[in-house]
Amino acid sequence: MNILSLSVSLTVNNVKASADFLIKHFGFKEKIEAEGFASLIHETSGINIIYMQTGIEVLPEFLRNIPVAGTLLAFVTTNLEAEEERLRSAGVSITLPLQTEEWGEKLFMVTDPNGVVIEVVEWITTGEDNW
Repeated sequence: MNILSLSVSLTVNNVKASADFLIKHFGFKEKIEAEGFASLIHETSGINIIYMQTGIEVLPEFLRNIPVAGTLLAFVTTNLEAEEERLRSAGVSITLPLQTEEWGEKLFMVTDPNGVVIEVVEWITTGEDNW
């Protein structure tokens, strides 16, 4: 299979709140917007995140009314301490404080208005096992 890109689609109760959070704090831009739907793109990474309104009829019935839960978006970056301070200064609540894992990653987490958890990661070791 030749995979050309990846899009993540999340069902949330308030599409605008999640979209605005990524636009304001993580540099995403709105690509497409419609009633109960927003498609965002991050121009430097090419990440595409789609938010769909809970109950939207384009979703299969078995998914339609299940808001995102237990899903974590992981954004890999550099200069993690500065990113954590930037978000904290902007009033974003840090859900999980900055920490270093024994396998070579530093991370912290924030949570958007719909409960979507975003892990911000920096690898502190080099090697093929890193993302």
